[in-house]
Amino acid sequence: MELKSMIPSGPIEQRWDRHRFEMKLVNPANKRKYSVIVVGSGLAGASASASMAELGYNVKCFCFQDSPRRAHSIAAQGGINAAKNYQNDGDSIYRLFYDTVKGGDFRARESNVYRLAEISLNIIDQCVAQGVPFAREYGGMLANRSFGGAQVSRTFYARGQTGQQLLLGAYQALLRQAAAGKVTMFPRTEMLDLIVIDGKARGIVTRNLITGKIESHLADAVVLGTGGYGNVFCLSTNAKGSNCTAIWRAYRRGAAFANPCFTQIHPTCIPVSGEYQSKLTLMSESLRNDGRIWVPKQKGDSRAPSRIPEAERDYYLERKYPSFGNLVPRDVASRNAKAVCDEGRGVGQSGLGVYLDFADAIQRLGKPGIRERYSNLFDMYERITGENPYETPMRIYPAIHYTMGGLWVDYNLMTTVPGLYAIGEANFSDHGANRLGASALMQGLADGYFILPYTIGDYLASAKLERADSSHAAVRDAEAGVTKQTNRLLEIRGQRTVTSFHRELGKLLWDDCGMARTAAGLQKALQRVPELREEFWKNVNVLGSGEELNQALENAGRVADFLEFAELMCLDAFERNESCGGHFREEFQTPDGEALRDDANFSYAAAWEYAGAGKQPILNKEPLAFEYVHPTQRSYK
Repeated sequence: MELKSMIPSGPIEQRWDRHRFEMKLVNPANKRKYSVIVVGSGLAGASASASMAELGYNVKCFCFQDSPRRAHSIAAQGGINAAKNYQNDGDSIYRLFYDTVKGGDFRARESNVYRLAEISLNIIDQCVAQGVPFAREYGGMLANRSFGGAQVSRTFYARGQTGQQLLLGAYQALLRQAAAGKVTMFPRTEMLDLIVIDGKARGIVTRNLITGKIESHLADAVVLGTGGYGNVFCLSTNAKGSNCTAIWRAYRRGAAFANPCFTQIHPTCIPVSGEYQSKLTLMSESLRNDGRIWVPKQKGDSRAPSRIPEAERDYYLERKYPSFGNLVPRDVASRNAKAVCDEGRGVGQSGLGVYLDFADAIQRLGKPGIRERYSNLFDMYERITGENPYETPMRIYPAIHYTMGGLWVDYNLMTTVPGLYAIGEANFSDHGANRLGASALMQGLADGYFILPYTIGDYLASAKLERADSSHAAVRDAEAGVTKQTNRLLEIRGQRTVTSFHRELGKLLWDDCGMARTAAGLQKALQRVPELREEFWKNVNVLGSGEELNQALENAGRVADFLEFAELMCLDAFERNESCGGHFREEFQTPDGEALRDDANFSYAAAWEYAGAGKQPILNKEPLAFEYVHPTQRSYK
């Protein structure tokens, strides 16, 4: 497999403009002749669908939810980054670019990151024009707050519901095009395979989740905006429906999968409360602007936080990282939380928690000031835990959140399958080994509003696409494969539930491929995952039929893919003999416990190629060159 990154030449600040000029265009009248399938209707999918339809393309948009408004993008609470420098505190496009490359521990493609920082300015203007109610200062200027990994305030926000408000903006743009007849929506419809004809992506096979009907949809190009694979761990901050099926089925059709071991642990989540909990709840990183993180200095100190004097508290992030304090990047904050809990200084009944304390901020700003900034987050915490965070510190602990890995894409966001694009969290392109807070919304909207609508036209203007319909052999084969797997799942009638397999897989991955990894643990996982997968296909019990609403069947198909994907993730972690960002191999760390990269041997994006069922995947490497931000030992002290 040849990886052609398509990175333009020339000064980095001129590359995107030059590339846009050099790309081929589709005549406005000819755009009406082309059709594009978009799978996913979150920020990336909705913005891409609306933008391409506005240009004149015929768009089919698919989502497994009943409405695009239920996409997981609404869960992004804290804000969206942009280098507007409204605070006049030293920010710039270059500083956002620098912070993102450094925050990703020098494992991202420089050209993509600079383009993201550059486009961030346009995103805010676009969203304001759509009516997104960003917070404003007293004088009317848009407000900013700080997020981890930066020493400037560049995060725009709408209280603690930024993702929801941005999605509503994209949603209304999407529905405008649906009303105009340029977008056809397919809700409650799940993609189960990719149709490849003459080496090009030409459509998808879907299952209607209400009726069970399996059918094919054809187009001139396919776009996947289906989010990340964090739910492979079972317990994560992702919505329960979030899955890897679309990108995994595309991988099996020839799309390379890049850096699957780069998974992010979010430091501010509500700790696990019980064995049968179904998901974890995120407390926005924005809370670290005003909350101070601490644990008791003494092991086993079980006193109520109000009874622990200031002198007996360890504000460990402020102590270890005086320059950034509580606003260190997520991977650094997460590892330090785990470390103090491993020492026996964790709080709560399980000992797996640290305090996020707002007492100082309340004294400084008053309860009304804190309520104005975080009211919905505080209310959510109290409803879940029964504790009032205005009166007692929140308890938080790291949890699986975002995935930096995804389908490999070139500078145009096209995968190794011509005509197949991946946008937002579904691709690997912008965040390296660790995503900075408030950058997920930025990437999703940059890809959908401002990048894909340009680059997809270059492909359509250049590709020679033969006419294809549902009678084509590739379409029939793909439909037959989906039908066969569906029937196979229903025919097993074993003794274990789908959820029991998912829980066992998730615990295995959390223990051996989670916040910390070792060669021995990964070898154990690589042995156990195939065994668990084999047992799944012999002993899973899926009730009901395929010709009806059957959520057990939906879940079974997704867990079957997780059981395959988990092996690739562990293999990728085992092969990467270094620590970087969210990938922390205990064998590779500095004397003071920080991640120790090996730039000489691992400065590349790992792009795995499917070799067939039961065969070892093939590792392809895209070298990463750093012309502008030279790799150094990452320090936030």
